[in-house]
Amino acid sequence: MTILVMAILLAPAARAQDGLRPPVGGVISPADAMIFYLAHGPEGTCGQNCSEWIAAEGIVEWDTFKRLFAFAARLGERKIPVIVNIWGDNDLKVAMTLGKIIRDRGLDVSAGKTVVAGCADATEAACFALKRSGKSLDAGIDISAVECDTACVLILAGGVHRTLPVDAKVIIGPSHVRDRHAPNVSEERQKALTAFYGDQFRLYLTQMGVATDVAGIIEKNAATGHATQILRAGWLRLGIVTGPAP
Repeated sequence: MTILVMAILLAPAARAQDGLRPPVGGVISPADAMIFYLAHGPEGTCGQNCSEWIAAEGIVEWDTFKRLFAFAARLGERKIPVIVNIWGDNDLKVAMTLGKIIRDRGLDVSAGKTVVAGCADATEAACFALKRSGKSLDAGIDISAVECDTACVLILAGGVHRTLPVDAKVIIGPSHVRDRHAPNVSEERQKALTAFYGDQFRLYLTQMGVATDVAGIIEKNAATGHATQILRAGWLRLGIVTGPAP
C-alpha cells in the first residue's frame, strides 16, 4: 500500500555490530529509506550503449527528495539513467517531486534491482556503507521480478525516456492519507486531501505526458481499496513508457 503523506516511523538505531543497515537519515529515519548511488557494468547493462546508471532503491520517505537533490548536484551535467527499485509504504507526494527533479535533469528512467558485486559476501551494514561511499560500484541489474507500483509509476513518469522490462508488473494499489505530524486525520479531512492529491496527480501526469486515466485509477483505488494491474499492452498507450524495453 502507498501513502500520500508519510509519517515518521520511530525505531531504535541499528548497531554496527549487528551487521544491519543503519537508518539513512538518523535514528528517526527508517532503515529502508531510499538511497541513490552510482553503479556500472558491461556495455548494454542499462540499455543500448549504457554502462553506468543511478540506482534508486528503498522506500520513498518525506525527505527523499533532499537526497536526490544532493546526489544530482554531485552528478553535475552528466545524463545517465535512473534504475528504480521501490518497496514498502511510499510517500506519493514526494514520488512526484522525485519525478520532477528527474525531468528537470533530463534523465531517463527504468526499473530493476541493482545487484552490487561487492555486496555478495558482505553484511547488510557493510553493503550499505559501500553504496554510500560515493564510488561508482561494479554491478548488474536483475529484471526477473520487477513490480512497478504507484510510487514507481510516478517516478517513472519523470523520465524523458522511460522503459520497463517486458515481464514487469505494473500494479496501482490502494493509497491513503497519513500526516506524519498529526496521524489522526479525520475522515472528512482524508476525503478532502484525497481529492486534492487526485488533482495533483492528474496535473503532474499530464505535464509528464502520461494519460490522466492513470490518475483516475489511483483515485478509484484510493476510494475502493482495490489494486489494478495495467497490462503491458496498455503501457505505451497510457504513456507509462515511451518505448519498448531496452
